[in-house]
Amino acid sequence: MSLITTDWLDKNLDNDNIKILDCSWHMPNTKRIGGNEFLIEHIPNAIFFDIDKFSDPSGKFPHTIPPKDLFEKLCSETGIKNSDHIIAYDSIGIFSSPRVWWMFNYFNHNNVSILDGGLIKWKNENKKLENGESKIISKSNFKCKTKDKLLTVIEQVQQNIHNKKFDLIDARSKGRFEGTDPEPRSEIKSGSIPNSCNIPWPECIDPVTKCFLPEQDLRNKFKKINIDNNSNVVFSCGSGVTACIIAKAFDIIGGKKFSIYDGSWTEWASQ
Repeated sequence: MSLITTDWLDKNLDNDNIKILDCSWHMPNTKRIGGNEFLIEHIPNAIFFDIDKFSDPSGKFPHTIPPKDLFEKLCSETGIKNSDHIIAYDSIGIFSSPRVWWMFNYFNHNNVSILDGGLIKWKNENKKLENGESKIISKSNFKCKTKDKLLTVIEQVQQNIHNKKFDLIDARSKGRFEGTDPEPRSEIKSGSIPNSCNIPWPECIDPVTKCFLPEQDLRNKFKKINIDNNSNVVFSCGSGVTACIIAKAFDIIGGKKFSIYDGSWTEWASQ
C-alpha cells in the first residue's frame, strides 16, 4: 500500500501504528517555507519532517541523503519507530513527499506510503485540520540499514555515458533540460547530462486532483521514451527531490530496478 487515499487516512488518523509526516518542501525561488506553513495548518496528528534537516550536514549539495547514524538519530528524536507505518504528504499535492518515501526505502523501512493528492486534496474535501507545533512524542530507538542499490553517485553516471548500463531520466521541465530556461539556483547553469532523457514531473500528476495519473497513463509516459517496467533506470532532477516523483511513478507501473542520482543536475553542473 505505497499510495493511500485521503479517505483511508481520515479513517485511520488515530491509529497508534501510523506516523503522519508533513514533508512539505519548496523550491528556493518560491519564498515558501514548509515549516512555517505547517504551523498554520496541517493534517491532525502530523509531525513536520524537515527534508533539509534530514540531510547530510557535510554535503556539498542541497539536502543529499544523510549518513545512516544521523538518520537513525533524527528519526529517534522525532519518535519514529521501526514498527510504524509512515504516511508522507506535502502541501503541493505530490511534490516532496516522494522524496521521503524514497529516503525511508533507502534506509530499508519499507512500510511507507504517500498520501495521494496530499494536503491540497485533503483540504478540497474539507477534512479536519490542525495548527501549531507537532505534538510531543516520546523518543524512540529507530534502527536501519541502507539499500545501496537505490542510490547512484556521480562516478556511476559518468561511466554510464560510455557503458550505458542504465537509462537516465531527468524530471526537470523541458526548458531546464534543454538549457533554454534558467535554473532556480542562479549559480547553476542550465542543460542536461549527456544521453539522458526527460519526463517533466508534472506530466505524471493530474492537474486537478493533484494525484498520480492512473497506472496505464503512467505506463504510456514511459513507453514514449522506450522505458518499461523491466528497464534499469536512474532518476535525476535539480537536487534530488522531483526525481523521486518520477521514481514513484515508475514504481507504480511495477518497475523494480531504479535508483536516484542524489547530486542530480546541481552536482553535475558544478563540475
